[in-house]
Amino acid sequence: MSVKMRQGRAGCGTAVARRRAGRVEGTAHAMKRFARIYELHQILQSRRRGIPGEELARRLGCSSATVKRTIRFMRESLDAPIENDRERGGYFYRRDAEGRSFELPGIWLNAEELRALFTLEQVLAGLRPGLLADCLAPLARRLDELAVSRRVSVAEAARRIRVLAPSSRPAGPHFRMIASALLGRRKVRIVYRGRGTERTTERDISPQRLVHYRGGWYLDAWCHLRDDLRSFAVERIEAAEKLEGRAKEVEDRLLDRYYASSYGIFAGEPQGWATLTFTARAARWVAEEAWHPRQKARRLDDGRWELRVPYAALDELAGDVMRWIPDVVVREPPELCELIRERLRAGLEAFTADGGAHRIPPTDSSGRPSERRGQGSGSDPHDR
Repeated sequence: MSVKMRQGRAGCGTAVARRRAGRVEGTAHAMKRFARIYELHQILQSRRRGIPGEELARRLGCSSATVKRTIRFMRESLDAPIENDRERGGYFYRRDAEGRSFELPGIWLNAEELRALFTLEQVLAGLRPGLLADCLAPLARRLDELAVSRRVSVAEAARRIRVLAPSSRPAGPHFRMIASALLGRRKVRIVYRGRGTERTTERDISPQRLVHYRGGWYLDAWCHLRDDLRSFAVERIEAAEKLEGRAKEVEDRLLDRYYASSYGIFAGEPQGWATLTFTARAARWVAEEAWHPRQKARRLDDGRWELRVPYAALDELAGDVMRWIPDVVVREPPELCELIRERLRAGLEAFTADGGAHRIPPTDSSGRPSERRGQGSGSDPHDR
């Protein structure tokens, strides 16, 4: 190969390298510009008073000339209402007639916010894989594009974040329609099969809240058949039809009082308070658990842990207390003690008769998960 040909090829390679370097440099410049616009927007949006250009340059890490060029671009290309008034302290967003601040058009997210969204995506996928996959797919693709275009690494989210949901139950075929009716404030007609008696009822409901609790989805709603609040296991809804009527509105304070005033998922006004005492060995873990928002707890002089929680029904509470045996003692109420004794006696009998631990005891009302969101015995409140 002649010297001229080698020089020509070398020249071509150099030119390609220069073009590639130019593209990389241009992308990096665009990324810096995007980050600067976003940070400037965040600064102006968070302030009522103005901010001097010198202060903006310091906070953005650039020159005053670059700040002016960025503001000019935002005004001309993004219609940003940025004004400069010395009496108000410098640059600020002019608010609209309703007092609202300017918002950047489209989706503007910095690297930290993008990673937070990918983390949320992993959490949602872990709760129930595929539940809203087709609905969220366009958003996921858009986030992927944003991450690639802004050179934000999010691949670690899928590898590093795990959500373990033992004993989870499928949400059923009507979850999406129920969620749509809930957010659109529409009534729904459902055919519901109670787990306690397997009896089917048809009723019109006004959805109030969707709750994910211990591996299952529950719908808190106003039941027009019973003229009262009820909770429904979404997977037990056999048919659902969105109605034209607007859903009945129930105040949040009433929902909280009905659904959250007592332990677990058994709704209603508290019937009393349960007092539990845990050994010093178990106290290290129990002290860090939140059993109920209104719980009262204290460490005793000998290192044991005393916990008091309100209850409306004892079934679910009994199940949670039993997982701490033998490191827990029930001080009150006596009904809770007796319920746990009955379950322990039944369990001991089942595991010592007809082959002992190899025998699988039949499922009955004393061992079947209740229809409300917890686990334990009890009748299905929706069969009434």
